[in-house]
Amino acid sequence: MFNEIMVPVDLRHVANLTKTLTIAADLAHKYGARITYVGVTGSEPSAIAHSPEEYSQKLAQFAASEAAAHGLNTRDHMIVAHDPAVDLNHKLADAVQELHADLVVMATHLPNVADYVWASHGGHLATHSKASVFLVRD
Repeated sequence: MFNEIMVPVDLRHVANLTKTLTIAADLAHKYGARITYVGVTGSEPSAIAHSPEEYSQKLAQFAASEAAAHGLNTRDHMIVAHDPAVDLNHKLADAVQELHADLVVMATHLPNVADYVWASHGGHLATHSKASVFLVRD
């Protein structure tokens, strides 16, 4: 049913993604799918990495550790955005197409009043991509 599962990850908040990562791993096992962990970063230094190259290494290490921990077929996909906060929705939608993802599993927050004005990242993906989107409230 699913062949390519895309899981957006924020490396600053991996500790908060336990439920999302577990669900993605379970679905990958069930369907024999590959998981691609997608990270979006800027070109300037951040709290997680001093450069996109360092961020790429950390994302690759994360994907490898998930593969080892869960016995998964994984890969990583880094996206450099001019302004990650502004560009995130469009960059993730582009990644769904580029990776040929048929399922996106991503963490979300409880809805609040702002969600009535601006769609959440998951809501944007569900509206602007052909992939199924599974939102997980951690």
